[in-house]
Amino acid sequence: MTKLTITLVSCFLLFSCSEKPQSVFEWKSIERSLQTEMISVEDNGSITLPEGHFIFTKSLIMDGKQGIVIKGAGMNKTVLSFKNQTEGAQGLLITNGKNITLEDFTIEDAKGDNLKISETRNVILRRIRAQWTAGPSNANGAYALYPVMCTNVLMEECEAIGSSDAGIYVGQSDSVVIRNNKAYWNVAGIESENSRWVEIYGNEAWDNTGGLLIFDLPALTQYGHTTKVYNNFLHDNNHENFATPGNVVATIPPGTGIIILATHDLELTENKIVNNTTVGTAVVSYELVAALNKDTKQTPNAIGGVQTMNNNYQMDSLYNPYPFRIHIHHNIYENSNWFPTLSHDIGKLFFFKSFMSVPDIAFDGIRPEGKPDAELCLHDNGEITFIDLDAAHEFKNLSKDAGKYNCAGVKIGLKQ
Repeated sequence: MTKLTITLVSCFLLFSCSEKPQSVFEWKSIERSLQTEMISVEDNGSITLPEGHFIFTKSLIMDGKQGIVIKGAGMNKTVLSFKNQTEGAQGLLITNGKNITLEDFTIEDAKGDNLKISETRNVILRRIRAQWTAGPSNANGAYALYPVMCTNVLMEECEAIGSSDAGIYVGQSDSVVIRNNKAYWNVAGIESENSRWVEIYGNEAWDNTGGLLIFDLPALTQYGHTTKVYNNFLHDNNHENFATPGNVVATIPPGTGIIILATHDLELTENKIVNNTTVGTAVVSYELVAALNKDTKQTPNAIGGVQTMNNNYQMDSLYNPYPFRIHIHHNIYENSNWFPTLSHDIGKLFFFKSFMSVPDIAFDGIRPEGKPDAELCLHDNGEITFIDLDAAHEFKNLSKDAGKYNCAGVKIGLKQ
């Protein structure tokens, strides 16, 4: 080997003869200047985030602002990292605002939630990536994108990766649109919780524990209703559940496409639900969830607003734990798995009770006392595998007949 050849090989191995590889970033700090700008920016102003990779040790906070646009150079070009965070629970926290728009940057590795927006009216999150870079882990924060107690929320073309609770989430909010987003490696890919007048469409969720959750939980500031879910692609949501035991999402069995829990006035239509190894769509009551977790140790005072199991839910006299006016129609269900996963108890239950088939749609069959009509409407979903567990009576009247819930032409979906 000649001296020239040796020199060239050495240069290649040591990366000393060319520019730095793309995976090596020059991390910079704009922490003080950016926090100062968030405090001093005047209403109807803007903050431009430069291209680059920036490291932070404390939460960034903006409170009481109106008409603010925070814009980066792109999800792959502007990266705010909180990997070295020592103070604060959130990466970016925005509160008590109005007309707030965030666009075109990535926020990652916060100690708690990557991005939290609370008590704010007119929120737009567009092309925001929120992630934990080490992959799925119980050590990750709960929420990637976390608007809560907000009004008029739009989340579009965003990405959520690695949340130990929910990736793309909205809670206790009104008038929400969640569209054209991607979520993977989360416990819950996309979740609407106790929110009203919500549209969820054009999203893709895969490799989560559960792809999409529509939950209504007790003892919160409001109850949820009126949700339309359409044109989503929810596939291969078979990841192990890495949530903290005692949290509500820790109850999600791996292999779940959609869970509809204790909410009402929901329309699920024109979605593609594919290769989820436990169930395509589950319609369940809070009674079932509480019964399955009655011996689970509670986690009081959870950090970051994570909802824990509430086995005293009956003390909330205004809470209805049963789903009703649920309209599921014109969806595509496909599954290449011959039988449900046997890796957990719910999968084993379906294996034996669904005659070894992965149910496309499962209903727990628990109804309020004295009201046999569950107001569940199914039609035009193709040749589906359906199971009504009749869980309240220990599966005594278990049925696979979806026909009794066929109510084509009966309008029980969204209220106008």
